[in-house]
Amino acid sequence: MAAASACGGSGCGPHCSSSAGAEEDAPAERLGQLSISGAASTACGKCDGGGATVAVAGGVGMCGECFRAHLFGKFKLAVTSNAMVRPTDTVLVAFSGGPASRVALQFIHEMQSKAIQSWETSNAQALPAFGVGVAFVDESSILSPKTKHEIESAFEDIRSIVSSLSPGEKAVHIASLGDLFASESEDGVGRLREVVGMIGDETGRDDFLQRLRMLLLQKVALENGYAKIMLGSCASGIACHVLSATVKGHGYSLPADVQYVDTRWEVPVVLPLRDCLAQELSLLCKLDSLKTQQLLDRPGSGINSLVASFIARLREENPSREHTILRTAQKLKPFSFNKFSANGYHDFLPSRLRPKFQNVDSNESTFTEILCLICGSPFSESELQNLESTKHKAQKKIDLYTAHCCQSCRFQIIPSDTNMFEHFFSLLPKFWTDKVNSASASHNTLRDQIEDYLLEDDDVGT
Repeated sequence: MAAASACGGSGCGPHCSSSAGAEEDAPAERLGQLSISGAASTACGKCDGGGATVAVAGGVGMCGECFRAHLFGKFKLAVTSNAMVRPTDTVLVAFSGGPASRVALQFIHEMQSKAIQSWETSNAQALPAFGVGVAFVDESSILSPKTKHEIESAFEDIRSIVSSLSPGEKAVHIASLGDLFASESEDGVGRLREVVGMIGDETGRDDFLQRLRMLLLQKVALENGYAKIMLGSCASGIACHVLSATVKGHGYSLPADVQYVDTRWEVPVVLPLRDCLAQELSLLCKLDSLKTQQLLDRPGSGINSLVASFIARLREENPSREHTILRTAQKLKPFSFNKFSANGYHDFLPSRLRPKFQNVDSNESTFTEILCLICGSPFSESELQNLESTKHKAQKKIDLYTAHCCQSCRFQIIPSDTNMFEHFFSLLPKFWTDKVNSASASHNTLRDQIEDYLLEDDDVGT
């Protein structure tokens, strides 16, 4: 997926280290050059082996093998303890070409390879191996100044990276943002450019494109039968999101974006690299010579870019600051959609593995949140009150559309000129506005059914 800002989408953002350079150095030399924090000790703090080591966050020196095992252990623990992948699932990895999504792809491939080997050597062959696919979001039609040859070359590099991962066949889906706006009469690129051009705020435009990426991933997953979408969002990117969301007034919905699991989407989204730093992931790509493709990367802008720069300065002072920000955000109460329902998640697992999976109270598993039409954030109490008030007095559908948008989106994304509202919403993909139309129809039907039992305004005081 092309350049999701600050690792909050499918891969790496402007704060992530580049994987280019020094790749011709010997592994031992690279270990010494790429220390993440402070000076590394002369011996590995895990296996007590000698030789060159690398310092991770916290100053613990590790050899290359232990460092890799350290990161893979975090990834595997996140996957198994949060019911991210079932044996019958097919997982779509959102691949930006950057270090974070590259490591996510490598680690889930290794888990898949082990599952395949276990299945092949098992006499019963009761547990199938889960499937893996890869999706890349092509933003070149609207953002990239690259030539057609450069873009095609980048696509071939992505296909080459995926094809090198065996065993386990992995389909590659390269989808354009314009596909969301396409219809029988047009390819959608023109509508995409027009609607993005109507967003005057730089930060709002950046956030809107991030939403489009996620919607396109959902489209690819639904059309190809994937059960989960796996993002490469890491601790560094989430730390950036915590601060930028707070600045934008998204404090109420913040807990929804910092959890391992997000089921508010039709295809659930999982973040197995949430506890890994961007520098650690970039370093692993260099140590293991994992090929990345960042030709089509796009830097963040507005508030997102400023926050990423601020986090980078904090990292220079103390690399553990990103983890501190993330741990602070994790203390906020998550929403009901931030965990999987227990129903169906234990059917194919041995009893010894079942305790690792989340047990969800059936009373808590019902999704009741009202989400913003544009960004998908849960509504706060004041936004819910405004929505209910608008439902009763709205004269036009445009009034309902704007009422279904959170305060931040109304300020940063929706045009400030009210005369442009109708044209702006008409350019959005039809499935976006259909959600409001169906909700409005259901509300009106329910009101008609109970109209005889409602009190008139004059009856309230009697």
